[in-house]
Amino acid sequence: MPDPKAVSSMFARIAGRYDLTNHLLSGGLDFCWRQRLVRAVHDAHPGAVLDLATGSGDVVFALADGLPPGVKLTGMDFCQPMLDEAVKKRAGSPRWAAIEFLPGDGLALPLPATSFDAVTIAFGLRNMADRPKALGEIRRVLRPGGALFVLEFSQPHFWVRPLYYTYLKLVLPLIAGVVTGDRAAYEYLGGSIEQFPHRRALAVEIRRAGFVAVTATPLTGGLVALHVAKA
Repeated sequence: MPDPKAVSSMFARIAGRYDLTNHLLSGGLDFCWRQRLVRAVHDAHPGAVLDLATGSGDVVFALADGLPPGVKLTGMDFCQPMLDEAVKKRAGSPRWAAIEFLPGDGLALPLPATSFDAVTIAFGLRNMADRPKALGEIRRVLRPGGALFVLEFSQPHFWVRPLYYTYLKLVLPLIAGVVTGDRAAYEYLGGSIEQFPHRRALAVEIRRAGFVAVTATPLTGGLVALHVAKA
């Protein structure tokens, strides 16, 4: 499991170029993946949503644009430089003004129980030092019947794997190193993706944390999966 201090330090180093690097490395697919997540959350009709591991805020800003006015949105992350980037971006649209950004560790959320109708976490569960504990904390802050939405890298279909793993090991760190000046950070990220469970295995972990009605939808040849579950 990842070391929390090392992960926080890594994201602090790349915070300023994080968004640009994500767009480049995904070929713009990150926008499509976020929209799939937003549509799923929209269909759940939540009144209050927590975006955990919010980073620079791209998911919670997309939620603000895609959900009806009046939905309470909170973004939380344990890396302050990433939150600082999100706060800067919040000024970019009047629809984003009411979003609250808070510091917080996914393994011990500084939030009362049953506070949210939905929790989203995009590409952040992979970096949790203790996934069962993080999932337990998410379930604690969800109201009964609330929904969890996990957008995360997965293990792709077999015909994609050779090219994909070559990209992760060789191409991704090279491009990211040029853009951010921190190749080591993206060598870690590539390795964390390769070692992350297949979507079916992650669905089992989510069920073990007490969630029900767990679904896992592969996207883009299985490179990414959208998991939805009920508390």
